[in-house]
Amino acid sequence: MDSPKILRNRKLGEKVVQAFKNRFFEAWYFDDIPEAVEKAISLIPKDHTVGWGGSQTLNEISIKDRLVQDGYKVLDRDKAPNLEEREKIMRQVMLCDTFITGSNAVVEDGQLVNIDGAGNRVAAMIYGPGQVIVIAGMNKVVKTVEDGVVRTQTTSAPINVQRFPDSQAPCKKTGSCVNCMSSDSLCNIFVRIRMCRPAGRIKVILIGQDLGM
Repeated sequence: MDSPKILRNRKLGEKVVQAFKNRFFEAWYFDDIPEAVEKAISLIPKDHTVGWGGSQTLNEISIKDRLVQDGYKVLDRDKAPNLEEREKIMRQVMLCDTFITGSNAVVEDGQLVNIDGAGNRVAAMIYGPGQVIVIAGMNKVVKTVEDGVVRTQTTSAPINVQRFPDSQAPCKKTGSCVNCMSSDSLCNIFVRIRMCRPAGRIKVILIGQDLGM
């Protein structure tokens, strides 16, 4: 028998999927990671160049490794030999065929809320790549856009900043947001995607698990 949490996630997930469809996204819900990964892979033609933004969710579901194993041409900034080449790859991702990313928050009414330090991830979500595949755990689902902003700034950012050993952002030291003006702040660019244009460009896959930050 499915656990109460799985049952709740499934019911809410199906509701959120329909909300995304009402806003011209394509969307699916899956209880488990393997099913979700298979769906994501099925959406990517074999001749596509694939890029991604920084995402703990993508790391946790191992989809990047799967893309490499399946022979896709990938743009992986982490393989760059130096900072100059890393920046070059990040710019190339802006025009890739398929961009894969997580989301800081998913609103129940079918909107996406994200925060970025440099803006490369949200820029690709908005415009450039031919299609965008957003993969998110149900722990990212919030009631309102305002809740999404709070989640991104007070939960996601203080966790994400721990990945940067040289960061001097206050939340790196305290683990708590102080709405800082630090030059190392990750809370520089807030993006709300209210509707998908053109229809179907952004595809959202929800997974009934706790994933990412």
